[in-house]
Amino acid sequence: MRTKERVLTILLVLTVLLTVGGVIAHLMPVQTLSAEEMTMEIPKTSAPPMPMLVDNPYVIADIAELTSPATVFIAVEWPVPEKPQVEQNRPHDPFNFFFDYWFSDPFFSPRQVQPSSAGSGFIIDESGTILTNQHVVGNLGEGQTITIAVDANGLEREYKAEIIGSDSRLDLAVLQIINEDNHKFPTVALGDSDSSRIGEWTIAIGNPYGKDFEHTVTVGVLSAKGREITIRDKDSGAANVYKNLMQTDAAINRGNSGGPLLNIKGEVIGINTAVHSQAQGIGFAIPINVVKEVLDDLINKGGVQKAWVGIYYGELTDSIANQLRLPDNKGVIVSDVVKDSPAAEAGLQAWDVIRRINDKDIFTLNDVADEIEKHEPGDEILVTVYRAGEMHLLPVTLGNMPGHLR
Repeated sequence: MRTKERVLTILLVLTVLLTVGGVIAHLMPVQTLSAEEMTMEIPKTSAPPMPMLVDNPYVIADIAELTSPATVFIAVEWPVPEKPQVEQNRPHDPFNFFFDYWFSDPFFSPRQVQPSSAGSGFIIDESGTILTNQHVVGNLGEGQTITIAVDANGLEREYKAEIIGSDSRLDLAVLQIINEDNHKFPTVALGDSDSSRIGEWTIAIGNPYGKDFEHTVTVGVLSAKGREITIRDKDSGAANVYKNLMQTDAAINRGNSGGPLLNIKGEVIGINTAVHSQAQGIGFAIPINVVKEVLDDLINKGGVQKAWVGIYYGELTDSIANQLRLPDNKGVIVSDVVKDSPAAEAGLQAWDVIRRINDKDIFTLNDVADEIEKHEPGDEILVTVYRAGEMHLLPVTLGNMPGHLR
């Protein structure tokens, strides 16, 4: 009986071995494919590899090290006002006069504090030409004293500077260091703000809260382009509208005004100019391409030159054309002429219809603006107008548009 059980066990083992051997034999051709055949079975993909955004982990530090010597601290002292400033927060009390008269020194006058302002700037020329904001330094001829603190190797000292050009509408100013020793200053390269992209890295360098925090570096991204903000002038109360600004979340604090906004290449793409008062992490910069367009005027002419005729004009509708008995509605109608303007001196009048400027037929309001923008102050243009049934050809010498009208 035991012998029979042993025989059955052996037969069962043999059966299992044969079965396993058959399976292995069946699988062997698949497992013995050549390497070349195996490679052919792998599907190919056309998706490109993800690029490395920053190969150098110290790229920000490198840019800061290269550009910080060209970023300067600007301190401005203004003339002391003739009359002492009244304390704004002092409550009105009818008894103040009594106490002031009897308990004050009649020979003592309140100490007048010299007004001052501060900000940042950056050097764009080896001779010491600096770009900054107009609201930091003011305008030429206002009696202010400007001191520039340079922190470059071998040039660590304070220099005096003067304004050579400014424009309040664009909030731009150009300074020149009084470089008596003919030093060669470090400079920073100007980039192309038009080619900048939303989401790219931005680096702001400046002096927030004064010289104690000079050359502070902050990093963020370009959040938006083409922003428009309104800032009320603290002296006049007038609302100044700034258009086409770049928005960044790189921290911009008080004192950063006038400093450079850099791209990842270390090029200036904007001038830091304002921070949103009701939000955190929202700052604004003037695109550097806007600066490039007017830089020559600021340096060589002291301000931005913009050709100006001195008229207010509107669309010539069918109704107005019928009232004036015009053969068509070609042209624009002059609604008013600014007193003592180039247009007034040339004899333009309200209700004149401008039909042609030089050899350009006028059909729309943009046609007038486009023709004027082709010229500079001092150029002469020929304006053809229709007036009371007659055509008149008037030579107009263009002027420079006043800043408050821009």
